[in-house]
Amino acid sequence: MGTPLPKSAPLEGDARRWKALVFIALAQLMVVLDATIVNIALPSAQTDLGISDANRQWVITAYALAFGGLLLFGGRIADLWGRKQTFVTGLIGFALASAIGGAAQNEAMMLGARALQGLFGALLAPAALSLLAVMFTDAKERAKAFGIYGAIAGGGGAVGLILGGFLTEYLNWRWTFFVNIPFAAVAALGAVLVIREPAGGRNRSPLDIPGVVLSTLGLVSLVYGFTRAESNGWSDATTYGLFIAAAVLLLAFVAVEARVKHPLLPLRVVTDRNRGGVYASLGLAVIAMFGLFLFLTYYLQVVQGFSPVKTGFAFLPMIAGMITGSTQIGARLMTRVSPRLLMGPGFLLAALGMLILTQLSVDSSYAGLILPGQLLLGLGMGTAFMPAMSLATIGVEARDAGVASAMVNTSQQVGGAIGTALLNTIAASATTAYLADHAAGARNAQLLQAQAQVSGYTHAIWWAVGILTVSAAIAFTLINTRAPGSGTVTASGDTEGVEDEFRIPVVAH
Repeated sequence: MGTPLPKSAPLEGDARRWKALVFIALAQLMVVLDATIVNIALPSAQTDLGISDANRQWVITAYALAFGGLLLFGGRIADLWGRKQTFVTGLIGFALASAIGGAAQNEAMMLGARALQGLFGALLAPAALSLLAVMFTDAKERAKAFGIYGAIAGGGGAVGLILGGFLTEYLNWRWTFFVNIPFAAVAALGAVLVIREPAGGRNRSPLDIPGVVLSTLGLVSLVYGFTRAESNGWSDATTYGLFIAAAVLLLAFVAVEARVKHPLLPLRVVTDRNRGGVYASLGLAVIAMFGLFLFLTYYLQVVQGFSPVKTGFAFLPMIAGMITGSTQIGARLMTRVSPRLLMGPGFLLAALGMLILTQLSVDSSYAGLILPGQLLLGLGMGTAFMPAMSLATIGVEARDAGVASAMVNTSQQVGGAIGTALLNTIAASATTAYLADHAAGARNAQLLQAQAQVSGYTHAIWWAVGILTVSAAIAFTLINTRAPGSGTVTASGDTEGVEDEFRIPVVAH
């Protein structure tokens, strides 16, 4: 674990850690908003590049498969190469891939760029989170840092809707790709200048090639299975085959990891009760959240007739709630109360916000219904996300920080794929059923279609309420660690007084 910092030594680079947080947060924002910003631009890009309706989903799917499938590998690379080097490499690669996407002249060029974005995103995301994990060891500092990071992780997708709407409406869809270049350039330059990674935290063990192959193929099969279920239905033979392949590959991966000397994902990372609880509850919460983004976007634009820019601004209350919950509630209470007393109530508050949104109708008031629902959802998610992000990496040996961080991103990515496919299928089925039940007596076909769509959305949102309730139950049941207090977070997840030695070394290279 390296040599502990002497008690008398100053905290070298202390001020730099906060400067580094700015650039880490900027990089995380770029990755998260990219997941939604392209959605707004897709119709325009499809027309310009001549992408068929059958293939347009691959603009989203190519990114999701590369990102979700390679996250564990990216986390291990961060442990092997060093987080700073992996972080900067990911930023440069993401910027180059974005430039290719913005300059795309045909379908193949666009899909290739999206896959490359996913690949470099899989390097960048775990490196960013693991840098926070090893740089911020004081419990109070860690709470503030993860409060900011959690707000960005939760609200970045909604920021993408706003930015995507502006760029598409007032400039050109290509700017939804080009905008990543200045983000990445500033973050990379800042990282080179101010990030000083703690010493002694690399894992220089040989790369577990069988683990890399099995985990990548297994996660790709799982994410693609849910993506295909959304477009081709759950009864599709290929969908079944992908789920079976994912199960076999991931079970084989677990078997290999239990036996090899230097595993890609040490099972000690995921079998820890508290971390396991975080991964499960966070993944389920993301299922509910991604589904709501989708339905509210369609509701506001298709049913209410909002423009892309107005739709983006309509999500601002949710972003404000997330930032408030993460930085003002989660960060302030994390050192005083058990994480489960933030995560459990946070998910329940988010479920209450969802419950309000189950009352949507064709002519619902934004101020009277959608606004309070979003505020509660944002507050709850922000309060829960912040301690979840911290707890997922607390107590992890420094050599495992990258892969533990990758598991956080993997649970979110797989949760997003499941949420989009599962809830969209539920909504589509409910819409079809409503049309069948009400078609006979309908006098206005357009109104009937809108009512059927809203019925589909509300059915799916009811499911999201249930999923968030299960997330809260998991958090209350599995997470039993106490508040970290105000000392220093150690490798075992306990805390010590400020006068004690650091177990996670903070001596800069």
